Amino acid sequence: MSRESALVTGDWAERRLGTGQVVLVETANDDVDYRKGHPPGAVFINWSEFQDGLRLGVVGREAFEELMRAKGIADDDTVVLYSANANLLAALAYWYFTLYGHRSVRLLDGGRAKWEAEGRPLTTEPVRRPPARYRAAGPDPSVRALRDDVLAALGTHTILDVRSPEEYSGRTFAPGFAGEAFAPGNNPHEVAQRPGHMPGAVNVPWDTAVHADGTFRSDEELSRAYAGAAPERGVITYCWVGARSAHTWFVLRELLDRPDVRNYDGSWAEYGSLVGVPVERGDGTA
Repeated sequence: MSRESALVTGDWAERRLGTGQVVLVETANDDVDYRKGHPPGAVFINWSEFQDGLRLGVVGREAFEELMRAKGIADDDTVVLYSANANLLAALAYWYFTLYGHRSVRLLDGGRAKWEAEGRPLTTEPVRRPPARYRAAGPDPSVRALRDDVLAALGTHTILDVRSPEEYSGRTFAPGFAGEAFAPGNNPHEVAQRPGHMPGAVNVPWDTAVHADGTFRSDEELSRAYAGAAPERGVITYCWVGARSAHTWFVLRELLDRPDVRNYDGSWAEYGSLVGVPVERGDGTA
C-alpha cells in the first residue's frame, strides 16, 4: 500500500460527496458530534457496532456483513473513514475493513477536526442509505495476531508497544495516584491483572505518527520514528484494547508499505491478565 492509496485529502473527499460509490463513514463512541453536523451523506457507525459484546473483540464475518448491509455499504464501494482524535477509531475501523477483505478503504487525513477547521460542508440531515449487498472475505490472518501468535513471536519479532511511556513502564503516571499505570488515565474500570509490557517490546507511542492537526507525518519522518521496528523481523503492534495499535499498524503497513505487520487486538487487556506469561516493568525485571 502507499500514502496515495490509503489516505485521501479533504479536497478529494469533498469533490466526491454524493457521487455514488464513495461512502464517508464517521465512527466514534457516541453520535453526539455526528448529530451536530457531518459531511453530507456520511454514515455513522458506533465503535460498539463492530464489537461482539459476548465473545469480546471484533464481530465475526457474518455479523460484519450484516452491519455493512444495514448501513447501505456495498462490498464494491470505496469507504472513506474518519473520526476525532487524529483518526484513532477510524484507523481501528480501517483495520476491521481490511480484516474482512474490503477492496477499497481509505482514511480521511486529519479526520473530523481538520474537515471542520477547513470549513468544509456539514449537515444535520439524517442519512439513510438503502440496504446493500455485501459479502466479506476472511478474516485475514496476515493482519491480525492472536495471543498464541504473540507468545510465539516473543524474541523473534519486533513487538511494538504503542502505549504511553508510563503505561509501558508500569509505573505511576497520574499526579497523586499511588498505584501503577494499567490503562490510559488510570481508569479504575479498565484494569488488567498487572501492569508492565511484553519482554523486549519497543515503545513508540501511537501519536508519534501525527502532527498537532491530526494529519500524518511525512514518510521520511515516519521512517525515522519507527527505525527501531526492524521490518525484516516482522512486527506485532499492541496497546490496551487494539485501537492505538491499529493506528500504528496502519502507519507501518499502509503508509510505509511494510508487508509483515499484524495488530494484536487483544492487546494488554488480554495479555496483562494471562496466567504464566512473561511480563517486564520499566527496569526490565520480570
